Formats: sequence, structure tokens, C-alpha cells
Amino acid sequence: MLEKRNPSKSGLAQAYSLSKRGEGPNPIDIHVGQRLRLRRTLLGLSQETLGEAVGITFQQLQKYERGANRISASRLFNLSQVLGVPVTFFFDDLPASESTLVPDEPSETQEFESMARRETLELVRAYYRIPEDAVRRRTFELVKTLAGDGDDSAKAG
Repeated sequence: MLEKRNPSKSGLAQAYSLSKRGEGPNPIDIHVGQRLRLRRTLLGLSQETLGEAVGITFQQLQKYERGANRISASRLFNLSQVLGVPVTFFFDDLPASESTLVPDEPSETQEFESMARRETLELVRAYYRIPEDAVRRRTFELVKTLAGDGDDSAKAG
């Protein structure tokens, strides 16, 4: 028997009740897992290395990153310590409403995937290794212009 959606429930409460009915991974768990993967990849850590640091297998870490398994509070705290971020990091950018918890468009997922790609990470790391602020800023403007995201003043120059 399916439970009717209660319009008085918050989006997060409705998302939680959806996952309890076996309708797939909880959107909050997926979000937390994506943030975990993002931080791990930004630090250049493998799943094996991070898993060893917190005492779990890389397979378990994969399940956390996919949102297939829920991360306990104590495990999330341990992960935050190893990754050098506050626990709240994993909940940053969490949509407030149910309608935005599950992305309607694949572009949101694709945008996250591109951030986790090695090429993107290497580009960001190289950018921050540029020692001079002025050169770094000009490089940033050049990349934006090449991508078609530059403002009119950058195009005029």
C-alpha cells in the first residue's frame, strides 16, 4: 500500500519517507555521497586510501559515494576529519525542497560528473599553482572567453 504524499511535510521529510518505501536510494544519501566523492577526488585520494584511513573497504566507500548505503553519524564524522572538512560540508548545497532533491535534468548530474573528472581536477590544481595573482586572473578570463562565458569587456579586449 503506497503512502499518499502529505503536502504539509517538508521536502526533506517526504524524500526520507520515499526511500523508506523502497523507491530507491534516498536523495539526501546520494547528495552526501556525491560530496564525499567530490572532496576525495579534489584531494587526489583513491577509494582504497580513504577507506583504509577510516577502516572500511573501498567497496563500502563506493556504496557510500553512490548513496546506496547510508553513512552513520560516527562514520561521517571520521570521514570529515580525514578529509579536513566540517561535517556540514557534506550537506552544503543541499536543496531545501523535495522538487529539487531529485534532479529532473541530467545536466545537474553531468555537471557534478565533470567536476570529478581527472582533467578538471588537474586544471584546477594547475590554476592554483600559478604564483602571480595577475597572471592567474588573466588565465581565468582567457578560459572563460574561450568557453563563451566571458563578459562583454573581456570580448572587447
